[in-house]
Amino acid sequence: MKLNRDAVVASLGKKQAMAIVAIVLVGIVMGAAILRSAPAKPAGDEHGHSEAKEQHDHGDHGGHDEHEDSASAKKGPHGGDLFTEGDFGLEAQLAEEGGDPRLKVWLFQAGKALPPTAAKLSVKLVRPGGEEEEHSFAVDKDALKSVKPIAEPHIFEATVSAQTPTEPYLFTFSRQEGRVAMGDAQVKAAGITLDTTSASAIRSSLQLPGEIRFNEDRTAHVVPRVAGVVESVSADLGQQVKRGQVLAVISSATVSEQRSELRTAQQRLVLARTTHDREKKLWEQKISPEQDVLQAQQALHEAEIAMANATQKLSAVGAGASAGTLGRYELRAPFNGMVVEKHLALGESVKEDANVFTVSDLSTVWAEMSIGAKDLPQVRVGEKVTVRSTAFDAAVAGTVSYVGALIGEQTRTAKARVTLANPKLTWRPGLFVNVEVLGSEASAPVTVSAEGVQSLNDKPVVFLKVPGGFIPQPVQLGRADGKRVEILSGLRPGAQYAAAGSFVVKSEHGKGSATHTH
Repeated sequence: MKLNRDAVVASLGKKQAMAIVAIVLVGIVMGAAILRSAPAKPAGDEHGHSEAKEQHDHGDHGGHDEHEDSASAKKGPHGGDLFTEGDFGLEAQLAEEGGDPRLKVWLFQAGKALPPTAAKLSVKLVRPGGEEEEHSFAVDKDALKSVKPIAEPHIFEATVSAQTPTEPYLFTFSRQEGRVAMGDAQVKAAGITLDTTSASAIRSSLQLPGEIRFNEDRTAHVVPRVAGVVESVSADLGQQVKRGQVLAVISSATVSEQRSELRTAQQRLVLARTTHDREKKLWEQKISPEQDVLQAQQALHEAEIAMANATQKLSAVGAGASAGTLGRYELRAPFNGMVVEKHLALGESVKEDANVFTVSDLSTVWAEMSIGAKDLPQVRVGEKVTVRSTAFDAAVAGTVSYVGALIGEQTRTAKARVTLANPKLTWRPGLFVNVEVLGSEASAPVTVSAEGVQSLNDKPVVFLKVPGGFIPQPVQLGRADGKRVEILSGLRPGAQYAAAGSFVVKSEHGKGSATHTH
């Protein structure tokens, strides 16, 4: 056998050996070309449709359940997920360009790239709350890009419709980015209460900052009305006083002169009356002429006027007719109240217009607030309000008693106030408060508990309950009354969400979001 083989090899010419090598090389090149032209389909798709979890270039999310089935979806040349049906296929990628995440799609036919105009695309997204979004596409270089951004969170079921000149195609995929994985036991242990969205009556309200002030109708600035020297002070700062109670005693030369004038007028009146009575009796006995009676009567009237004038002078300064010492002047409380200011001391010389005491009846106070021009239609005299302290837990109901008719040139606001009963002196002047003006009550079709509304990236969200955890559902808020909040969009009636304790879910979401990148 060896001799025969050697004879065959020897009989082959040099040209025949070269031909054999060329045939082998051609076979290798053709096999490689066939492998490259084979279309890419997601693994396990027997019907040509792919249900894959689209990759969005995000990192690990800690407590989040990404649930992206990357093993079942092939990748295209641009790094996106590849979907095929027959010879037609597309590559989809959710990428952030210019700060807004948008969906980009590249088209293929039999493994070869197609121009973006080869098919008309549209996408329908269904959010967990039932909200539906339609997205159209525009040409972007060699791809199609969604016209509107895909708002976060990227949690949705997507249906991609592609219409070629010959045939329609349909591809579906889902996205579960940002879900907070929490089992029922974890929810119970964390003290999270589940609630359901429902219709509710909400009374709209307006929150206004305010301050407690003295009731100026029941606040008096006590002044002596005469100059003098302080002899004694019987009222202390913070003391409760009764109407007419002596606050201080002043020795006044003015009061002494007025009392002397009064006593002189009294003596003259007595003399004038006696003279009149004698002259009248003499005239009746026809002893004295009538002229003497008339003169005596004139003198009596003048004495009475002088007496009334002296009395009125003392009354005008608040001094009595008889006070032992002529110059003694007593300062008295004008009404029941508290001494809130005191500006005099024993032996001090005071002027007639000095503000020596301020007495205020604190059984009622004012809650004063400033109202912007746009809110004035909601604040009217007689409107019911609730006043809450910012320093401690206290609230009281009241009504608006005054709204200013003018708007300040500098502040562009109008003053308003609420008169509050203050029997226990809880509401002290100077205390900052929040005044809630209650509006009309109206029914809202979808509401959630105020505790269930949280904020992510400065936008309101409600953590919607889904199997195995929660997802942050963006919502648009409407009216609120402190207990319930109206949901204008983002949730449907009957949706289950995290109410009390929702901040725990937000905390878990924040742990995962620390590594969130596009």
